[in-house]
Amino acid sequence: MFEKLRKGIDSLLDKVTKVDLKAESLDPILKEFSLTLIENDVAVSVADKICNELKNRLHGISVDRFTDRKKIVKEALRSALTSILTTEQMVDLLQTVKENVKSKKPTLIVFVGINGTGKTTTIGKVARFLMNHDYSVVLACSDTYRAGAIEQLEEHAKRLGVRLIQRPYGSDAASVAFDAISHAKAHGINAVLIDTAGRMETDVNLMNEMEKIVRVTKPDLVIFVGDSLTGNDAVAQAEEFNKHVAVSASILTKMDADAKGGAAISVAYITKKPIIFLGNGQKYEDLVPFDPKFIVDKILD
Repeated sequence: MFEKLRKGIDSLLDKVTKVDLKAESLDPILKEFSLTLIENDVAVSVADKICNELKNRLHGISVDRFTDRKKIVKEALRSALTSILTTEQMVDLLQTVKENVKSKKPTLIVFVGINGTGKTTTIGKVARFLMNHDYSVVLACSDTYRAGAIEQLEEHAKRLGVRLIQRPYGSDAASVAFDAISHAKAHGINAVLIDTAGRMETDVNLMNEMEKIVRVTKPDLVIFVGDSLTGNDAVAQAEEFNKHVAVSASILTKMDADAKGGAAISVAYITKKPIIFLGNGQKYEDLVPFDPKFIVDKILD
Protein backbone atom coordinates (compact mmCIF):
# COMPACT_ATOMS: atom_id res chain seq x y z
CA MET A 1 0.00 0.00 0.00
CA PHE A 2 1.33 3.47 -1.03
CA GLU A 3 4.73 2.13 -2.16
CA LYS A 4 5.17 4.68 -4.96
CA LEU A 5 4.15 7.60 -2.79
CA ARG A 6 6.61 6.56 -0.09
CA LYS A 7 9.46 6.60 -2.63
CA GLY A 8 8.56 10.17 -3.56
CA ILE A 9 8.57 11.19 0.10
CA ASP A 10 11.96 9.53 0.65
CA SER A 11 13.34 11.63 -2.22
CA LEU A 12 11.86 14.79 -0.66
CA LEU A 13 13.45 14.02 2.70
CA ASP A 14 16.86 13.39 1.16
CA LYS A 15 16.83 16.70 -0.74
CA VAL A 16 15.54 18.86 2.10
CA THR A 17 18.31 17.69 4.41
CA LYS A 18 20.88 19.24 2.06
CA VAL A 19 19.51 22.81 1.94
CA ASP A 20 18.69 25.67 4.28
CA LEU A 21 15.08 25.71 5.44
CA LYS A 22 14.30 28.95 3.63
CA ALA A 23 11.70 29.72 0.97
CA GLU A 24 14.22 30.22 -1.86
CA SER A 25 15.79 26.82 -1.14
CA LEU A 26 12.53 24.98 -0.48
CA ASP A 27 10.57 26.26 -3.50
CA PRO A 28 12.24 24.14 -6.24
CA ILE A 29 12.19 21.02 -4.04
CA LEU A 30 8.53 21.46 -3.14
CA LYS A 31 7.65 22.16 -6.78
CA GLU A 32 9.18 18.82 -7.70
CA PHE A 33 7.42 17.14 -4.77
CA SER A 34 4.10 18.61 -5.94
CA LEU A 35 4.60 16.87 -9.30
CA THR A 36 5.40 13.63 -7.45
CA LEU A 37 2.12 13.92 -5.53
CA ILE A 38 0.17 14.57 -8.73
CA GLU A 39 1.82 11.56 -10.41
CA ASN A 40 0.54 9.52 -7.46
CA ASP A 41 -3.05 10.61 -8.14
CA VAL A 42 -3.20 13.39 -5.58
CA ALA A 43 -5.50 16.13 -6.90
CA VAL A 44 -3.65 19.27 -8.03
CA SER A 45 -5.35 21.51 -5.46
CA VAL A 46 -4.52 19.03 -2.70
CA ALA A 47 -0.88 18.74 -3.82
CA ASP A 48 -0.62 22.55 -3.74
CA LYS A 49 -2.18 22.61 -0.27
CA ILE A 50 0.28 20.03 1.08
CA CYS A 51 3.31 21.82 -0.34
CA ASN A 52 2.16 25.23 0.93
CA GLU A 53 1.60 23.73 4.37
CA LEU A 54 5.09 22.25 4.31
CA LYS A 55 6.63 25.52 3.21
CA ASN A 56 4.85 27.47 5.95
CA ARG A 57 5.84 24.95 8.61
CA LEU A 58 9.49 24.68 7.55
CA HIS A 59 10.41 28.20 6.42
CA GLY A 60 12.72 29.94 8.83
CA ILE A 61 13.17 27.06 11.26
CA SER A 62 16.56 27.38 12.91
CA VAL A 63 18.47 24.10 13.03
CA ASP A 64 22.04 23.30 14.03
CA ARG A 65 24.22 20.66 12.43
CA PHE A 66 23.29 18.06 15.04
CA THR A 67 19.54 18.36 14.41
CA ASP A 68 17.80 15.55 12.51
CA ARG A 69 16.31 17.48 9.60
CA LYS A 70 14.55 14.44 8.22
CA LYS A 71 12.61 14.15 11.45
CA ILE A 72 11.60 17.81 11.32
CA VAL A 73 10.39 17.55 7.70
CA LYS A 74 8.66 14.26 8.37
CA GLU A 75 6.71 15.68 11.30
CA ALA A 76 5.75 18.74 9.25
CA LEU A 77 4.51 16.44 6.49
CA ARG A 78 2.67 14.32 9.05
CA SER A 79 0.83 17.40 10.33
CA ALA A 80 -0.01 18.56 6.79
CA LEU A 81 -1.37 15.15 5.72
CA THR A 82 -3.37 14.73 8.92
CA SER A 83 -4.92 18.14 8.38
CA ILE A 84 -5.84 17.22 4.77
CA LEU A 85 -7.44 13.92 5.82
CA THR A 86 -9.44 15.33 8.73
CA THR A 87 -12.80 16.91 7.90
CA GLU A 88 -14.91 19.19 10.07
CA GLN A 89 -17.96 17.01 9.47
CA MET A 90 -17.91 13.61 11.14
CA VAL A 91 -20.10 10.55 10.47
CA ASP A 92 -20.46 7.81 13.07
CA LEU A 93 -22.47 5.04 11.43
CA LEU A 94 -23.07 3.04 14.60
CA GLN A 95 -24.10 6.12 16.56
CA THR A 96 -26.56 7.08 13.81
CA VAL A 97 -28.17 3.63 13.91
CA LYS A 98 -28.20 3.65 17.72
CA GLU A 99 -30.00 6.99 17.88
CA ASN A 100 -32.58 5.87 15.32
CA VAL A 101 -33.19 2.63 17.23
CA LYS A 102 -34.03 4.73 20.28
CA SER A 103 -36.51 6.63 18.12
CA LYS A 104 -37.89 3.32 16.80
CA LYS A 105 -37.16 4.07 13.17
CA PRO A 106 -34.82 2.43 10.64
CA THR A 107 -31.61 4.06 9.47
CA LEU A 108 -31.75 4.63 5.72
CA ILE A 109 -28.50 4.49 3.76
CA VAL A 110 -28.24 5.06 0.01
CA PHE A 111 -25.06 3.87 -1.74
CA VAL A 112 -23.97 5.67 -4.92
CA GLY A 113 -21.07 5.34 -7.35
CA ILE A 114 -20.21 4.10 -10.82
CA ASN A 115 -20.04 0.48 -11.99
CA GLY A 116 -16.96 -1.51 -11.12
CA THR A 117 -16.05 0.18 -7.84
CA GLY A 118 -17.21 -2.72 -5.67
CA LYS A 119 -20.33 -0.90 -4.50
CA THR A 120 -22.57 -3.97 -4.16
CA THR A 121 -19.88 -5.94 -2.34
CA THR A 122 -19.34 -2.95 -0.06
CA ILE A 123 -23.03 -2.98 0.81
CA GLY A 124 -22.61 -6.60 1.89
CA LYS A 125 -19.62 -5.61 4.02
CA VAL A 126 -21.53 -2.78 5.69
CA ALA A 127 -24.43 -5.16 6.33
CA ARG A 128 -22.09 -7.62 8.05
CA PHE A 129 -20.51 -4.76 10.04
CA LEU A 130 -23.91 -3.70 11.36
CA MET A 131 -24.97 -7.29 12.05
CA ASN A 132 -21.77 -7.84 14.02
CA HIS A 133 -22.98 -5.00 16.26
CA ASP A 134 -26.37 -6.68 16.73
CA TYR A 135 -28.35 -4.53 14.31
CA SER A 136 -30.80 -6.03 11.82
CA VAL A 137 -30.57 -5.20 8.11
CA VAL A 138 -32.66 -5.35 4.95
CA LEU A 139 -31.21 -4.81 1.47
CA ALA A 140 -32.98 -2.92 -1.31
CA CYS A 141 -32.03 -3.41 -4.96
CA SER A 142 -32.85 -0.03 -6.45
CA ASP A 143 -30.55 -0.90 -9.33
CA THR A 144 -33.25 -1.99 -11.76
CA TYR A 145 -31.10 -0.94 -14.70
CA ARG A 146 -27.93 -3.08 -14.88
CA ALA A 147 -28.29 -6.71 -15.98
CA GLY A 148 -27.27 -9.01 -13.15
CA ALA A 149 -27.56 -6.37 -10.43
CA ILE A 150 -30.52 -8.04 -8.70
CA GLU A 151 -28.91 -11.49 -8.84
CA GLN A 152 -25.64 -10.11 -7.44
CA LEU A 153 -27.30 -8.45 -4.45
CA GLU A 154 -29.54 -11.48 -4.00
CA GLU A 155 -26.45 -13.66 -3.60
CA HIS A 156 -25.12 -11.36 -0.89
CA ALA A 157 -28.49 -11.43 0.88
CA LYS A 158 -28.45 -15.24 0.88
CA ARG A 159 -24.90 -15.41 2.25
CA LEU A 160 -25.70 -12.89 4.96
CA GLY A 161 -29.09 -14.38 5.78
CA VAL A 162 -31.01 -11.13 5.32
CA ARG A 163 -34.08 -10.12 3.32
CA LEU A 164 -33.75 -8.53 -0.12
CA ILE A 165 -36.49 -6.27 -1.47
CA GLN A 166 -36.58 -6.27 -5.26
CA ARG A 167 -38.73 -5.71 -8.33
CA PRO A 168 -38.27 -6.71 -11.98
CA TYR A 169 -35.75 -4.92 -14.17
CA GLY A 170 -37.15 -1.69 -15.54
CA SER A 171 -39.22 -1.00 -12.42
CA ASP A 172 -39.17 2.38 -10.76
CA ALA A 173 -36.03 2.38 -8.61
CA ALA A 174 -37.41 4.78 -6.00
CA SER A 175 -40.45 2.56 -5.42
CA VAL A 176 -38.18 -0.39 -4.58
CA ALA A 177 -36.44 1.71 -1.93
CA PHE A 178 -39.82 2.83 -0.59
CA ASP A 179 -40.99 -0.82 -0.35
CA ALA A 180 -37.84 -1.71 1.60
CA ILE A 181 -38.40 1.14 4.04
CA SER A 182 -42.01 0.06 4.58
CA HIS A 183 -40.81 -3.50 5.19
CA ALA A 184 -38.24 -2.31 7.72
CA LYS A 185 -40.81 -0.24 9.60
CA ALA A 186 -43.33 -3.11 9.67
CA HIS A 187 -40.78 -5.64 10.96
CA GLY A 188 -38.70 -3.47 13.26
CA ILE A 189 -35.53 -3.75 11.16
CA ASN A 190 -32.77 -1.34 12.16
CA ALA A 191 -31.15 -0.44 8.83
CA VAL A 192 -32.11 -0.29 5.16
CA LEU A 193 -29.15 -0.47 2.74
CA ILE A 194 -30.18 0.77 -0.70
CA ASP A 195 -28.15 -0.16 -3.78
CA THR A 196 -28.46 2.15 -6.79
CA ALA A 197 -27.53 1.80 -10.43
CA GLY A 198 -23.81 2.32 -10.99
CA ARG A 199 -23.75 5.33 -13.24
CA MET A 200 -21.22 7.56 -14.89
CA GLU A 201 -21.47 11.05 -13.47
CA THR A 202 -22.19 12.26 -17.03
CA ASP A 203 -25.33 10.08 -17.42
CA VAL A 204 -28.07 12.68 -16.93
CA ASN A 205 -31.02 10.26 -16.83
CA LEU A 206 -29.48 7.95 -14.26
CA MET A 207 -28.28 10.89 -12.16
CA ASN A 208 -31.85 12.22 -12.17
CA GLU A 209 -33.09 8.79 -11.07
CA MET A 210 -30.57 8.78 -8.24
CA GLU A 211 -31.73 12.23 -7.15
CA LYS A 212 -35.31 10.91 -7.13
CA ILE A 213 -34.34 7.97 -4.91
CA VAL A 214 -32.73 10.33 -2.42
CA ARG A 215 -35.65 12.75 -2.61
CA VAL A 216 -38.22 9.99 -1.98
CA THR A 217 -36.36 8.13 0.76
CA LYS A 218 -34.85 11.11 2.62
CA PRO A 219 -31.95 8.91 3.79
CA ASP A 220 -29.93 9.43 6.93
CA LEU A 221 -26.76 8.91 4.92
CA VAL A 222 -25.73 8.98 1.27
CA ILE A 223 -22.46 7.09 0.89
CA PHE A 224 -20.23 7.39 -2.17
CA VAL A 225 -18.27 4.23 -2.99
CA GLY A 226 -15.09 4.91 -4.97
CA ASP A 227 -12.33 2.70 -6.35
CA SER A 228 -9.02 3.92 -4.91
CA LEU A 229 -7.13 2.46 -7.89
CA THR A 230 -8.79 4.98 -10.23
CA GLY A 231 -7.07 7.82 -8.38
CA ASN A 232 -8.14 11.23 -9.65
CA ASP A 233 -11.17 9.71 -11.38
CA ALA A 234 -12.49 8.63 -7.98
CA VAL A 235 -11.95 12.16 -6.67
CA ALA A 236 -13.78 13.72 -9.64
CA GLN A 237 -16.64 11.23 -9.28
CA ALA A 238 -17.00 11.93 -5.56
CA GLU A 239 -17.11 15.66 -6.24
CA GLU A 240 -19.76 15.27 -8.97
CA PHE A 241 -21.99 12.92 -6.96
CA ASN A 242 -21.72 15.32 -4.03
CA LYS A 243 -23.11 18.10 -6.23
CA HIS A 244 -26.16 16.00 -7.14
CA VAL A 245 -27.12 14.30 -3.88
CA ALA A 246 -25.08 15.85 -1.05
CA VAL A 247 -22.89 12.88 -0.19
CA SER A 248 -22.58 12.32 3.58
CA ALA A 249 -19.39 10.24 3.51
CA SER A 250 -17.22 8.04 1.30
CA ILE A 251 -15.94 4.47 1.30
CA LEU A 252 -12.82 3.69 -0.74
CA THR A 253 -12.39 0.16 -2.06
CA LYS A 254 -9.34 -1.88 -3.16
CA MET A 255 -7.00 -0.08 -0.79
CA ASP A 256 -4.91 -3.22 -0.36
CA ALA A 257 -3.80 -2.91 -4.02
CA ASP A 258 -3.28 0.87 -4.08
CA ALA A 259 0.41 1.67 -4.59
CA LYS A 260 -0.17 5.40 -5.05
CA GLY A 261 -2.62 6.55 -2.37
CA GLY A 262 -3.75 9.75 -4.06
CA ALA A 263 -7.48 9.03 -3.82
CA ALA A 264 -7.29 8.44 -0.08
CA ILE A 265 -5.50 11.74 0.40
CA SER A 266 -7.72 13.77 -1.92
CA VAL A 267 -11.35 12.61 -1.60
CA ALA A 268 -12.03 13.91 1.90
CA TYR A 269 -10.38 17.28 1.22
CA ILE A 270 -12.15 17.85 -2.11
CA THR A 271 -15.65 16.86 -0.93
CA LYS A 272 -15.25 18.17 2.65
CA LYS A 273 -16.97 14.92 3.68
CA PRO A 274 -15.31 12.16 5.72
CA ILE A 275 -14.10 8.78 4.53
CA ILE A 276 -15.67 6.28 6.95
CA PHE A 277 -14.38 2.90 5.72
CA LEU A 278 -11.63 1.42 3.57
CA GLY A 279 -12.20 -1.82 1.67
CA ASN A 280 -9.07 -3.96 1.65
CA GLY A 281 -10.17 -7.35 0.32
CA GLN A 282 -13.10 -9.42 -0.94
CA LYS A 283 -14.32 -10.92 2.33
CA TYR A 284 -17.15 -9.35 4.32
CA GLU A 285 -14.72 -8.70 7.17
CA ASP A 286 -12.38 -6.74 4.89
CA LEU A 287 -13.79 -3.36 5.84
CA VAL A 288 -11.60 -1.11 7.99
CA PRO A 289 -12.93 1.97 9.82
CA PHE A 290 -11.09 4.96 8.41
CA ASP A 291 -8.50 6.60 10.64
CA PRO A 292 -6.38 9.50 9.31
CA LYS A 293 -3.51 8.46 11.61
CA PHE A 294 -3.51 4.96 10.10
CA ILE A 295 -3.20 6.38 6.56
CA VAL A 296 -0.50 8.88 7.50
CA ASP A 297 1.48 6.19 9.33
CA LYS A 298 1.23 3.91 6.29
CA ILE A 299 2.55 6.69 4.06
CA LEU A 300 5.37 7.89 6.30
CA ASP A 301 6.53 4.91 8.35
